Formats: sequence, structure tokens, C-alpha cells
Amino acid sequence: MNKKIFSYFIGSAAAVALSAAIVNPVFAADAQPHKPKIALVMKSLANEFFLTMENGAKDYQKKNADKFDLVSNGIKNETDTSSQIQIVEQMIVSKADAIIIAPSDSKALVPVVKKAVDAGILVINIDNQFDAAVLKDKGLNVPFVGPNNRKGAKDIGDYLAKHLKAGDEVGIIEGIPTSTNSQQRTLGFQDAMSAGGMKVVSVQSGQWEMNNANAIAAAMLSEYPNIKALLADNDNMALGAVSAIRAAGKRGQVQVVGYDNIEAIKPMLQDGRVLATADQFASQQAVFGIDTALDALKAGKKQNELSGSVETPVKLIVKQ
Repeated sequence: MNKKIFSYFIGSAAAVALSAAIVNPVFAADAQPHKPKIALVMKSLANEFFLTMENGAKDYQKKNADKFDLVSNGIKNETDTSSQIQIVEQMIVSKADAIIIAPSDSKALVPVVKKAVDAGILVINIDNQFDAAVLKDKGLNVPFVGPNNRKGAKDIGDYLAKHLKAGDEVGIIEGIPTSTNSQQRTLGFQDAMSAGGMKVVSVQSGQWEMNNANAIAAAMLSEYPNIKALLADNDNMALGAVSAIRAAGKRGQVQVVGYDNIEAIKPMLQDGRVLATADQFASQQAVFGIDTALDALKAGKKQNELSGSVETPVKLIVKQ
């Protein structure tokens, strides 16, 4: 090789190496830290409660856009568990850093949650608590961030009991029977009715849906003509109960209580069609979960290092 050409190559290589040594530290200094991708997986967005939850999470992300990215998804109705499983699968593939989930079923979602955890994704449970026995069987520690549903329902039931008398017949319209929050709210209602001396004549599932609850309420009113109150595990079903009472010509004769304090229930609280509900602060529920995940990610915690639960507020709401 010509000596001049050889010298040129050596000089050029040295220049490139020197340039890299100078430039690389600058790029390293300018490199942005990883911004976590948080996935919010909800139940039916046709339910005003979950739409409010999603909007609250989106507003929070806009105010903290430099801290995390948010992907939110919901299902078409409260029983569409297979679609919710698919959403979690998609979040695993898209490599979310954390999943905040309000499961449609307390048991059926656990296997896919284990898959997410095994993939290194943090999972935080909100709204409807996973079944403790199933989690234990899968060796999972998934913290629950949410209210004490049994206590919230008992507060509602205690208030209702003041408007009834011992021996009065009441019916309970529960959500999906395999959902922990439905189980806990039904237990809370039963606690209050037992303490007040009321007689629970029927407990039936309205599947969290207004139309289903309407049919259940109509059947209860027909089968138990002396029924004095219908206790619904959520406000969507309370709306269905109110409609059934109107159709039966029993407005003012049968009390209704719900749970969630959605906007649609507020006029009914004021005119007496609904006696009471509970506010579990839908717009903040997902935010509580997001903050729990962000704190864990910042601290570098693994799933098995997360705390067991974070209790969030729930408040009795009556006519003002």
C-alpha cells in the first residue's frame, strides 16, 4: 500500500475515534430517562363509573406528561371477560411497565395477570379485588388499591334501615357473583339489614347492568308484593330498579339504594327516587393505582416486594 494512503487511513481512524470519545459523553448526558408506560385496563366504559375513572386518569396524565405515558382500554360490557384478558395480553406484547386493572372477574383474570408479572410487568389491582385464594394458588402478590366495599355498603344499609322498620322485606340486586366487590357489597347490605331487623327475601344478580337489574327488580316486586326496599350493588342497577318500581306503580312505596354516586343518580337522590349511594371517588381510583405503580417503579421494586393493600376513601351520599 502507498505510504501516503496508509497514513491517511491511520489519521482518519484516529480522528473518528477521538470524535467518538468526545461526542458520546455528550449524547449520554442528553439521553432522556425511561418514561414508564402505564396501562389502565377497565371494565365497561358504557358504565358511567368507569368512564369517569378513565377521564380522571387521562386528566392526571396530561398534568404529568413528563412522568409517564398512559394507555387506557375498556370492555363492551361488564361480563366481557375474554376481551379483558385479550387487552392484558396486548399490554404484555407492547411491553407496558405497569398494568392498573379493574378486573371483570376476580378469578378468571388471575392467569393472565401471572403471565404479565412473569414478563416483568408490575400489576396493581383497583376497584374489584382479585380472589385471595386464587392469587395464593398462583403464588402472586398483587396489591389492591381501593375502598372497603363491605363497610361502604353497610353505611348505606344502615342509613336505609332508619327509613324502614323491623320485619320489613327487602331485596338485594347484586353484581357478578364471582366479583369480590359485589360479594363484599352484598355482605355489607346484609350486615345492615340483619342489624336493623329487616328480612332479606331475595338476592339475585343483575350482572352490574341496568337492563338486567330492571328485569330482576320487576320479578322481585311481583313475587314479593310487600317488599319495602331494593338494595343495588351499583348505581347502574339502581337505575334499573327505579324504572321497575315506576312501571309497577309503586313509586314512594319502595326505597332504592345504590353504590358509586354516578351523575345519573344525583337527580334521583334529590327527588327521592333513590335514598342513598356511596361515592368511592371514581375519578381518583385509577390515579391512586397509577401513583402506587409509579412509586414502585421509581424505587425499582419487584411485584413480590409491593405492599398488600392501600385503602381509599368511600363516603355515604344522601339528599342534600
